[in-house]
Amino acid sequence: MLNKYVVLSVLLALAAPLMAQPKNAPGDAPPGNVHASHAGHGGGPFIDAKRAPAATRGFGSERIASTKQEPVKSTSGEFRTVCGFSHMSFDDPIVFPGQPGKSHLHVFFGNTGTDAFSTAESLANSGNSTCRGGIANRSAYWVPATIDTRTGTPIKPATTHMYYKNGSIRAGDIQPFPRGLRMVAGDATNTSTKGPFRFVCKGKGIKFHAYREIPDCPAGSRVNQMVFFPQCWDGRNLDSPDHKSHMRYPVRRQCPASHPVAIPEITFNIEYAVTEPGQSRHWRLSSDRYADSIPAGRSMHGDWFDGWKEPVKEAWVKGCNQAGRNCHSHLLGDGRRIF
Repeated sequence: MLNKYVVLSVLLALAAPLMAQPKNAPGDAPPGNVHASHAGHGGGPFIDAKRAPAATRGFGSERIASTKQEPVKSTSGEFRTVCGFSHMSFDDPIVFPGQPGKSHLHVFFGNTGTDAFSTAESLANSGNSTCRGGIANRSAYWVPATIDTRTGTPIKPATTHMYYKNGSIRAGDIQPFPRGLRMVAGDATNTSTKGPFRFVCKGKGIKFHAYREIPDCPAGSRVNQMVFFPQCWDGRNLDSPDHKSHMRYPVRRQCPASHPVAIPEITFNIEYAVTEPGQSRHWRLSSDRYADSIPAGRSMHGDWFDGWKEPVKEAWVKGCNQAGRNCHSHLLGDGRRIF
């Protein structure tokens, strides 16, 4: 018969590997899954990275053609474009340049090659694009991923519209933004209802109402995430240490003297399909690294990094924004369209 101490030693040896497995704190991914932490804070929804949607290839050519359709006169200049889903990753080339995996999970649109090492030069000269116009617009657009907390699944957006409007600025004062400009709108650490973002339920029979957190939208509708960027540039810096100081929002319908150059107002409109009742009640942003008792979505923010081809950008700024015309989401205002 085995000595009882020998038996005990054997049992402890067998149990050791299991006892050594780390226990997941709230918001942590289980061992083996990637869940990068954002500098300065932890937590956030559990993310099963293996459930993330596959990346898309985008377009590798310039997609511009002539057209007889003309923009319509508008009270403000308006240019829009549609950018499909590109990929998801834990990178942020503005906030954490050269540090792959450092950020919370982001969903990217536009340039398919965007990663932690992206620069103004790499975006302008490489990568396919998921936007109308193909590689005429290699800009990078990204926001925190939306997570279904029931399974940790990162949700693929249904559609995305990127607006470049005049906002409250006079048409004649709008200028093309400089090559390589980048900026961040909003705050990934925000827990209040304040910030340059809104959420809206979109669908048949739904009245417009702006929310400051992810709303419970009915089945068959869409949750629209909106992020509004500043449009007054200091005229000197393409970026700043906080990625915001080189830009300002207009004051009393004009740009302040410290940031005198007015550029088109960029707005992200990112839509997620609601397919079952109560579904969006389970959604949180990857950057919602605060207590579950605080409503989801208050950390909403967006990043934008210019990658437009200069002649194309100058064409729609002149033909749409400066001309005070509505170019919808496909006209350049010069007898051409993007597709």
